[in-house]
Amino acid sequence: MSELTSANRHGNLGRTLLWVAILLSLLLLGFVTALTVRNNPYYSDRDANGVSKYRFLEECKEGIHSSEQLTTLKGVLQQAGQLQPNQSLHAEIAAEPRQLVQSVQTVPSGGWTLSAPANISIQGQTAVLGQLGAQCVYDKAQGRTVAQLQLPGQQ
Repeated sequence: MSELTSANRHGNLGRTLLWVAILLSLLLLGFVTALTVRNNPYYSDRDANGVSKYRFLEECKEGIHSSEQLTTLKGVLQQAGQLQPNQSLHAEIAAEPRQLVQSVQTVPSGGWTLSAPANISIQGQTAVLGQLGAQCVYDKAQGRTVAQLQLPGQQ
């Protein structure tokens, strides 16, 4: 009989150590996951506010892109000759992700609100034409997010 197939071999110690290492790895992974979830900046009480903070921010960004104030601004710039008829405007919230998450506030009746600057540029170009104030509100009762841009001269 060869040495590798010998019945006298002591392989149980190695197998036991392998199982202990696997168990310790799983415990460590669970601990790290629990810490990460607890310190997640996007964590929010979805039941109290109607939608998660992350979903609210995504809906706000989408709403800013398609706000009627952006369409109004496009018409004004085209009439002034500063924008060609085939060009369109693009609006993007100018705050860094950390600032954006910290700017989100809860509404007492349930929901979210956000006020942040938005960069306005021509679609496909990197140059910023200017900044406008952006406001987003999620109303839990209506179940929708309303996004607006603050045009110059508006209050």
